[in-house]
Amino acid sequence: MELSIDALQQVGAFTGAPVQRQIRWRQGENEFEATVYVRRLSYKTAVSDLQAARGNGDAVAGRIAACIVDAKGKPVFTPEDITGEADPQRGPLDGNLTVALLQAIGEVNNLGKTTGSAKRTSSGTS
Repeated sequence: MELSIDALQQVGAFTGAPVQRQIRWRQGENEFEATVYVRRLSYKTAVSDLQAARGNGDAVAGRIAACIVDAKGKPVFTPEDITGEADPQRGPLDGNLTVALLQAIGEVNNLGKTTGSAKRTSSGTS
């Protein structure tokens, strides 16, 4: 394949539209459910990951902020919303909600799932 925008579009190299998922989490005695939209891992995620690796941000907050979007693809959170820095009165995002969002991100991106290795075939000789 010759690298071009058209060729990359044909093989699905762009993230496309966000994927809708339902999440559930508990806060104390209450259980909540919400519809979220997850953007597949992308350039924005890679930049956020690199910044965190260099000590310029939080990797988990950056991942959530880059991947959790509205139906049109606009980010719902900033990393500071998640860590609580955006509004110290509000504080950081609930831990159970954080885990539910990370699970949705993992599900959409097939994280934690391994692909099968190529099957071994016999050459017919011993």
